[in-house]
Amino acid sequence: MYDRPCGRRLWLIIAMVAVFMAAIVYGDAQARNSPASTTLEIVAGVVGLALFPLLFGRPMPVALALTALAAVAATGTPVANIATLHIARTRPLKVAVAVAVAGVAAHAVRGIWHPTSGLSYGWWLTLMAVVHAGLVGWGQWAAARAAVITALRERAERAEAEQGRRIAEARAAERATIAREMHDVLAHRLSLLATYAGALEYRPDQPAERLSQAAGVIRVTVHQALNELRDVIALLRDEPDDLARPVPALADLPSLVAESRSTGAQVELTGEIGLAEVPGTTGRTAYRVVQEALTNARKHAPGQPVRITLDGTPGTTLEIDVSNPLGTRSSIPGAGTGLVGLTERVRLAGGRLDHRATATEFQVSASLPWPA
Repeated sequence: MYDRPCGRRLWLIIAMVAVFMAAIVYGDAQARNSPASTTLEIVAGVVGLALFPLLFGRPMPVALALTALAAVAATGTPVANIATLHIARTRPLKVAVAVAVAGVAAHAVRGIWHPTSGLSYGWWLTLMAVVHAGLVGWGQWAAARAAVITALRERAERAEAEQGRRIAEARAAERATIAREMHDVLAHRLSLLATYAGALEYRPDQPAERLSQAAGVIRVTVHQALNELRDVIALLRDEPDDLARPVPALADLPSLVAESRSTGAQVELTGEIGLAEVPGTTGRTAYRVVQEALTNARKHAPGQPVRITLDGTPGTTLEIDVSNPLGTRSSIPGAGTGLVGLTERVRLAGGRLDHRATATEFQVSASLPWPA
């Protein structure tokens, strides 16, 4: 759980312990103790400093060795106490208590053969028990604090990763939406272009007025397609300020039908509903359903009549049915993804879409919720 202290920190701890040991040896010399006692203190201090760096690699055996060293010399106490604190930070409570009890026992042994002047043996044992209990408590508190910090850090990292995943999913969903918009809009415009271009190619003998009218429609359609393509590119570049035109709704359906009729297509729109009354997402989705159906009719059944039926009331559902006879040829190749994307769009709007080919015609049916 705890890493080995870095080199600078380890040397700082060793220096502080060495100063403390030097103070003990100096006090022992000032007390005019025997040379053997002073020598023992020095030797114990040197051995303790030599063993101390090994504590972080082999904590238990080194901690017990330093504890035993504290039983013979006062200079062994600083490193023994640090070892007890380290064990309390890195080992379970019962192991830390066992090492602390060993430390109290070691100091009890030293108090017998080398009593501290001015302090009775009973108070000496009490002081050692309190010190080691404090070391165990401090170490356990530090371990719990480090565990909480680690858990919070991991939770923050997971939250950041989750947020990144959500952002990536939102971007992917937005790009999928933009791709559907591009297909819905540009496929419609390009199918108009193909229809008019085909008329110019196969009927070059038309009157000049009709040719001029077809060329004008091609020019306007190209201009609209370029503007709509610019809108999509602006979305991809995150430039929403460039989007000035509103998103088409069901109220724009008569214009869409008139645009298809201008190409010579036979489009019949029936249904006694108020187009402007269909709100928000329902209206936009319904518009795209009809637009995709008209585009497919031009691509796969050119020249065939298209019948559009709308039905429904607020508070129930909006029913859309678009049908056309099957064509004998396809003038424009298709990728086959338009209806797939449209099905997903309708599903996200809370409705359903079905498309099927019978023996005589192709049908597209959609049911969308119509809020009251």
